[in-house]
Amino acid sequence: MTPLLLATGVSVTGDGAFLAAAPLLAASLTRDPLAVSAVTAAFYLPWLIAGLPAGALVDRWPRRLVMITADLLRAAVLGVLSVLILTAHVGIPLLLTAILFVGIAGCFFDAASQAVIPTLVGRDKEALARVNGRYWAIDTVGRSLAGPPLGSTAFSVSRALPFAGDAVSFVLSALCLSRLPSMPPAGGSQPMMSAIRDGLAHLRATAELKVLAASMATYNFAYNVAMAPFVLYVTRNLHVSDVGYGVLLAVAAFGGVVTGWRAAPLTRRFTYRQTMSLATALQSVAWLGIAVSPNAYAAGAFLALIGAASTLTSVAVGSARQALTPDHLLGRVVSAFRLFGVGAAGLGALAGGLVARQVGLHATLWAATAVLAVAALALAPWRRGASAS
Repeated sequence: MTPLLLATGVSVTGDGAFLAAAPLLAASLTRDPLAVSAVTAAFYLPWLIAGLPAGALVDRWPRRLVMITADLLRAAVLGVLSVLILTAHVGIPLLLTAILFVGIAGCFFDAASQAVIPTLVGRDKEALARVNGRYWAIDTVGRSLAGPPLGSTAFSVSRALPFAGDAVSFVLSALCLSRLPSMPPAGGSQPMMSAIRDGLAHLRATAELKVLAASMATYNFAYNVAMAPFVLYVTRNLHVSDVGYGVLLAVAAFGGVVTGWRAAPLTRRFTYRQTMSLATALQSVAWLGIAVSPNAYAAGAFLALIGAASTLTSVAVGSARQALTPDHLLGRVVSAFRLFGVGAAGLGALAGGLVARQVGLHATLWAATAVLAVAALALAPWRRGASAS
C-alpha cells in the first residue's frame, strides 16, 4: 500500500499545481467566463469520452502496468504543453486539447488505483474506511493544500513552470508504482460492450450504489456550478491576487485532511447514504456562507467546510464501491461511478459559466446552494437503526 500512497502524494501535488495554473493561464488568454469555465470542464469531460471503455480495459489488463503507463503518457503530454507555452504557441484550443489527453489517461489511472485498494487491504468496512481516508487525505494535501499555492506561485514566475512540474511528478509517481507487487488481470477478455454492460448491470442492481452514484453526480454538478468561474469571482469581486487564489484553494484542504485522517471513526455509525446527505448539506451551507459574506477570509473558512464535506463523500463512496463490488467488476464500476460523478462535474462547470455570463458571478453561488439543499433533503429521511453498509 505504501508505494501507492507515495505515488498519490507526488502526482497529486503536481495535479494541484496544474488545477490552479490552468484557469490562470486561461484567464490570461481570455476574459470570457464561458471560455475559462470550459477549461475546468475539460478536466472532467474525458470520463464522458473514455470512462466506460477504460474501466473495462482496467479489468482486462494488469492494473499496475495500467497505472505506470498512464503516468508516463501524462508526463509526455504536459512536457509538450510546457514547450508550447514557452514558445508562445498556446491558446485556449491547445490548452483544452492537452487537458483532455491528460484526462483520458487519468480515466485509466483512477479506475486502476481504486480497484487495487481492496486487493491490497481486503474488504473489511473499517479497513477500507481507514485506507481510503488516508488515500484521500494525501490526495487533498497534494491537490488542494500544497499544489495550488505552488501552481499559482510558479505561474507568477513562469507560465510554463507549473505544467513542467506536473510532468515531472508523473514520472516520479511511475517510479513509485513500479514497487507495487505484480498483479494479474482481474477479469477475462469478453467483448467490450458486454464487459461494459456487466459493470452497469451491477451498479443498477445494487440499490446502495445506485443511490450513491446519483447523489455524487448531483454533488459534483453543484460544486462546479460555483467553482468553475470561482477564479473570476475571487479576482474580480473579492480583489484577490493570483497567488491569493491558490492560497484560498489550499485553505479548503485543512478540513479535508483532518476529515480524511479520521474517516473510519467519523463514518462508523452512519450508512453511506447518511454520510452523503450530511456532506451535501454541509456544502450547501458553505456556498450560502460565501454568497452572503463576500470577503476573502469568510470564503476561506467556508471553503474549509467544503473540503471536509468532499473528503467525507470520497471516503464513503469509495469504500462502498470496493465493499459491494467483486474484484473482476471493480474497474468497470469505478468508471461507471466516475462517468456519472465526474461527467456531471464537467456539465456543472459549463452551466456555471453560462450562469455567470447571463446573470453574474454571484448567481453561481446561489444556484449551487439551492441545488445542494434540495439534494440533501432528497437523501433524507435518516432512518434510526439503519444498518451501516
